[in-house]
Amino acid sequence: MESGAARAVWRQLEPVHAVTYFAPECRAAFSEVGLRGFWIGYFAGRAAPLGAVGPAVVTAAFFNFHPDMVRRAIPDAWGFATPATIVAARTEAAANAIGRLVPDVRDRARSMLPTVRRVIDAGSPAGRPLFAANRDVAPPGDEVAAIWQAATTLREHRGDGHVAVLTEAGLDGCGVHVLFAATTGVEPEVLRSNRGWSTDDWDAAADRLRERGLLDPDGAATADGWRLHDEIEQRTDELAVQPFRLLADDELEDLVRVARGLAGPIAGSGDIPFPNPMGLPPPDGDER
Repeated sequence: MESGAARAVWRQLEPVHAVTYFAPECRAAFSEVGLRGFWIGYFAGRAAPLGAVGPAVVTAAFFNFHPDMVRRAIPDAWGFATPATIVAARTEAAANAIGRLVPDVRDRARSMLPTVRRVIDAGSPAGRPLFAANRDVAPPGDEVAAIWQAATTLREHRGDGHVAVLTEAGLDGCGVHVLFAATTGVEPEVLRSNRGWSTDDWDAAADRLRERGLLDPDGAATADGWRLHDEIEQRTDELAVQPFRLLADDELEDLVRVARGLAGPIAGSGDIPFPNPMGLPPPDGDER
């Protein structure tokens, strides 16, 4: 199975997962359990499957946020709600959002769940803390909540591998955004302000990339910068394909087809902004 298969699945599952950050139901749910403010909900919600961990663990696992931004939310979040409470609220709210956006979601979820659960069971947790923690979340009884949790578990599998590739490439948390902005055209402010980096941090990271020959004096990506960007994406795909290898080609095609029926209405709803700091391209958009 080629690595492009993992990217094809990611393109369809990432919007399903992303409702947890942008849908009004999800923001309201965090507030109702005591997490008042977007970022405390974000950090606590995504980290909750790990348990009541400290800010250093969250910073390491999430990788691209300024440590001070994490410390403003963690560990205080655990004083407002337990990780188990947050996991339950997050899952229920995501299911409610998907149900609003995708009329035939239950039929699609029933069709997809046996396949995605096989894939999740085949995934290696080695070196993948967020994947491992999400895989250990008890499968929700509701099929819509279950397909959201499954999509989240698989996207964290990909994300953990992506972090490993970025660190292997010698990039730091700010530098990855500088290079991403230079190679994708996403406005730097979309990435910088949403990840807690100052303009001085950004400029210093850009200088480090120039020293490596990855940016030119004007801040544009050089040929080496483009090459590194493409190598990172390719290697991420190669690592992400591991659990999907058990699927036959027709099973994979069917999974992507059914998942597209979820992703299309969600991505087209307006709930998820494009561009966004997640790096998710618009439906059928050009990733380069």
